[in-house]
Amino acid sequence: MTLEIMIPFYGDPDMLRQTVRSVLAQTSPDWRLTVVDDGYPDPTVAEWFGALGDDRVTYTRNEQNLGANKNYEKCIGLARERDLVILGADDLMLPNYVEVVTAARQAHPGAAVIQPGVEVIDEHGTVVRTLVDETKRRLYQPKVTTRTAMRGEDLARSLLRGNWLYFPALCFDVHKIREIGFREGLNVVQDLALVLDLLMRGEELVYDPTVCFQYRRHSGSDSSWRALDGTRFAEERRFFLGAAAELETLGWPRAAQAARLHTSSRLHALTYLPAAVRKRRTDAVKTLLDHGFGGLGKELGALRSRAGGAAR
Repeated sequence: MTLEIMIPFYGDPDMLRQTVRSVLAQTSPDWRLTVVDDGYPDPTVAEWFGALGDDRVTYTRNEQNLGANKNYEKCIGLARERDLVILGADDLMLPNYVEVVTAARQAHPGAAVIQPGVEVIDEHGTVVRTLVDETKRRLYQPKVTTRTAMRGEDLARSLLRGNWLYFPALCFDVHKIREIGFREGLNVVQDLALVLDLLMRGEELVYDPTVCFQYRRHSGSDSSWRALDGTRFAEERRFFLGAAAELETLGWPRAAQAARLHTSSRLHALTYLPAAVRKRRTDAVKTLLDHGFGGLGKELGALRSRAGGAAR
């Protein structure tokens, strides 16, 4: 198989070059890379790709800025191979990434999504252990040591309790995600929404814990500034409550309950409160508090009622 790697780019050109070099360093030659520049105002980006001299690498620039979601959709539309990775323009593939994903695909040809093992780095490329990522790893990520296939309500509930996936590291069956597409109006949680839509259609996710990807987390990332601004969590709250209704209709009550509680998302919001207070962002403080505690008493009361009914 040939792995289709797409990089939707609008950001730091130096980070982008590091990302591209990590693809070039793959031990497997079975890949093709396309960079889709969403109009970043720096002519040196195109010049660098012009001098790269590798026919497996294509650079294209949008005539007008599409925004993150539309550029992701363009990447999906450009893909010619079944297996697609939408790689972040500041993340890194370790040299074994293509090998690990290829082996998972060969073992599970029907899987819609493949999640390989990931380690987190900061803006300097140093491996770090953040509170968010350690919580994901210890509380939510499956405790498996070998490649494992998962699907259904149990997986949906796991992801809604705490999204342990790393979107830029995911390998998708492009035909299956083309049937669904990204939900409109989502800028931060679109990855979880896409995977949840696949699971609700009965699709399979494969998790291989072999570490082969470095996910970069730093204060300059899109999701980080949206978090401090508060808009991230306003979006997440709308998504979780909408998903809960869909899951109830589907007959997945435990997953619906996890969506209404969205525990890790609430806790994540509260970790940003000190920074919002220091910056005197009263709007962000209100949004973060609303997300952290809004509707929690009602949902916990409903849980106690259901537990009491079951006991009787």
